[in-house]
Amino acid sequence: MLKKTLLCVLLLSLAAFAQKPNVIVILADDMGSGDVQALNRASVVPTPSLNTLSEEGVTFTNAHTNSAVCTPTRYGLMTGRYCWRSRLKKGVLNGYSTHLIDPNRFTIADLFKSKGYKTAMIGKWHLGMDLPLKGKNQLDLNGTVKNGPCENGFDEFWGITASLDFPPYVFIENDKIDATKVENRPASKFPAFWRAGETDVNFVHEKVCDQLTERTVKYIADKAAKKEPFFIYMPLPSPHKPTHPAKRFIGKSGIGLYGDYVMQTDWIVGQVMKAVKDGGIDENTMIIYTSDNGSYMNLVDSPYCPKDKGDVGHKTNPKIQGYLSTTHRANGPYRGTKADIYESGHRVPFFVRYPGAFKGGQRTNELISIVDIFATCADVIGEATHEDAEDSFSFKKLLEGQAESFKRPPIITHSHQGTFAIHDKNWKLIAGKGSGGRTLPKSKAFDKPYQLYDLDADIAEENNLIEKNPEKAQEMEKTLQAIIKSSEAYK
Repeated sequence: MLKKTLLCVLLLSLAAFAQKPNVIVILADDMGSGDVQALNRASVVPTPSLNTLSEEGVTFTNAHTNSAVCTPTRYGLMTGRYCWRSRLKKGVLNGYSTHLIDPNRFTIADLFKSKGYKTAMIGKWHLGMDLPLKGKNQLDLNGTVKNGPCENGFDEFWGITASLDFPPYVFIENDKIDATKVENRPASKFPAFWRAGETDVNFVHEKVCDQLTERTVKYIADKAAKKEPFFIYMPLPSPHKPTHPAKRFIGKSGIGLYGDYVMQTDWIVGQVMKAVKDGGIDENTMIIYTSDNGSYMNLVDSPYCPKDKGDVGHKTNPKIQGYLSTTHRANGPYRGTKADIYESGHRVPFFVRYPGAFKGGQRTNELISIVDIFATCADVIGEATHEDAEDSFSFKKLLEGQAESFKRPPIITHSHQGTFAIHDKNWKLIAGKGSGGRTLPKSKAFDKPYQLYDLDADIAEENNLIEKNPEKAQEMEKTLQAIIKSSEAYK
């Protein structure tokens, strides 16, 4: 009887491995590494869901976005290539921008769809789509949306065009605007910051995260019941501005609305994990969680903060976009903030959980990029990386605990203003003399002198070694230029 039971368990296990794994990619918006307790023991913000994801999955402590701002990072995730290879060389798109992804480009959603997966995108797109307009920034509510998620590999889309601070404030469902009447609403200041513009009369900013979560949970339940393999891309609008959490979270963190919004973001992750377990597909579902860049919450008592130093932060005054370092370090020990080429701009939380395939509780400090999600997903489902994803490299070996077999070329990061950095193991060369973003000192791309840091010895990037190690700097600059100039480099 025992042998028969063991045989049944073995057969069930083999059947689970034979199935196509479901994949869910959750992309937070502007969450820093210091926000998550699993990465920062000093964080006072409760993040139980992300802590569990870390404990039961693989935690990456040296994961980077390809850009320090929204749009280009999303382009990298979707296409497996650096965004500066596209027409967008710096900055971000807005809510009315036309499509950025070439209609003929193969995306990560195309990868899954081509292998029989159901594909859904629920959340913030921010990659441009061709909205039906009857005038400048005036929606034609009866028109058809073109070159959005559904033309980029997704069977279904429900979400918003860009961040919750960019109009139009309407939901899009597939290729239609999910609104019957809009009005022009005035701008709002921080913390509930948004720009003036067209808004669905039924659109409520603080309800959006709950609405996206409800839609995602329903989708998971439906596909689990039908036993259909699925890929969900869930790019959240939180904790990005407007810092506007649902009422039930307000006051819960004890450090202001930003901390409350981080708590709500963590709650969303918990709801997705619960839906997967309730659907009986937990063992066969890979969940990837990361952020599109670091947090926008500066340290008001930092010498690099562009504002005058003060003794009051967001905890005391919600109108201040930053904390005292003794209250909360949203970006952990790293220098700078969102938009910068410094580590706070692009070093992000990154967790992967797949109980049926990869051992939980692992931590790795190997260097990876968000563009690598494409190649890794292909590897996990047994497919080759598409040739269009030229900058993407699989980190499946790290998920399997085989760090000694993992070899990845240097990665490139990019600031809001277009400043490049190249990362090679512990070394980082910044092709500019400042942040390339928001903090001091500011600079433009390729302004000299450049900066060279040994991150193993100087994670805060305070000791520029460019003069002491000119040969290393020249070697890395040569590699950087080769990658920039040739799409074939390191292919």
